[in-house]
Amino acid sequence: MATLDRFSTQADLYARYRIDYPAELYQWLLPQVAARARAWDCATGNGQVAAVLAEHFAQVEATDISTAQLAQAPQLPNIHYQVASAERTPFAAASFDLITVAQAVHWFDMAAFNAEVRRVLRPDGVLAEWGYNLLTINPEIDPLVRYFHDETMRPYWDDNRWHIVDEYARLPFPFAGVQTGRFAVRRQWSAEWMLNYLRTWSSVASYQKQHQQDPVLLIADELTQLWGPGEREVIFPVFARTGHLQ
Repeated sequence: MATLDRFSTQADLYARYRIDYPAELYQWLLPQVAARARAWDCATGNGQVAAVLAEHFAQVEATDISTAQLAQAPQLPNIHYQVASAERTPFAAASFDLITVAQAVHWFDMAAFNAEVRRVLRPDGVLAEWGYNLLTINPEIDPLVRYFHDETMRPYWDDNRWHIVDEYARLPFPFAGVQTGRFAVRRQWSAEWMLNYLRTWSSVASYQKQHQQDPVLLIADELTQLWGPGEREVIFPVFARTGHLQ
């Protein structure tokens, strides 16, 4: 099964309006990693995780199936970007101290990816997978966003999306020493920023492709009215898991 590409068409929006991850996540993750020679950021997208890893590892390999996403990534001397699938890479066996996958593993062929992890991870290396669920704002706006997510967009989500809602509970993780963490990303956004964030969803891109219309406009007026002028705090719940070879 080929890895699905659902983010090339909105790569510029993705780079600007998608969240990055809190320092607390890296503070939890990095002490679990014994060596800091090489890391692989799988499905790197626009390279936001790779750029953080580059501060802590001598060399970072960052892969994605989307050339459009990689074009948005920061160029740093110790990051090497290349197009490659999660399930089949050009890397040598036992070559990484850390493998990371942020908000992407639900798109993979899990059996093939886990086999590739076992091949390229060093014996004392760590695999880290994380994602974030639907954001919350306040009791007035949350039902509107959830209805848009769960009902309006439901026919346009791939089934893979619901693994995020389940926080990867149904995705196999056949590794030892499993640790889990929970974090929160808090941002101050305007209504316009929120609407553009919605346009980064794969379901919105699918709707636009099928209907040649922007579905975010279906809720734009109501959301903007409820939001009011200025900014509001948005909160994304982040979930993470780590493990190593048995």
